[in-house]
Amino acid sequence: MGLAGPLWGLATALAAGLVFLATSAPIWGAIARFGAWINLFNLLPVWQLDGSRGFRALSRAQRWAVTGTVGAAWYLTGEGLLVLIGLAAAMRAWGGDAPDEGDGKAFAQFLVLVLALAALCAVPVTLP
Repeated sequence: MGLAGPLWGLATALAAGLVFLATSAPIWGAIARFGAWINLFNLLPVWQLDGSRGFRALSRAQRWAVTGTVGAAWYLTGEGLLVLIGLAAAMRAWGGDAPDEGDGKAFAQFLVLVLALAALCAVPVTLP
């Protein structure tokens, strides 16, 4: 439930990205990229953000897997926000509040969100 907002945000960013691909109108690329970035920010596993709620359901091993995925996404896209997310994820993975058995659905959703939103953040936008 905690990742519903970023999932819907991904859907809207994807819709804007598809309009961008169909029309080549730079404004749609900018909307897709900004929508992806703001939802990626929401995945920060801190305080009251949705990423914190999603992280709460993950086991320690799943948290480290998400941290590694964030690192790989940063390496592939160069999106600086992923460094902050990766650092926060590593701190939460290191902490002792992880359940013994994590939620597989939340884990899969977190991985898909990180990869898809990071890819959309790499959409090249050139405004006139």
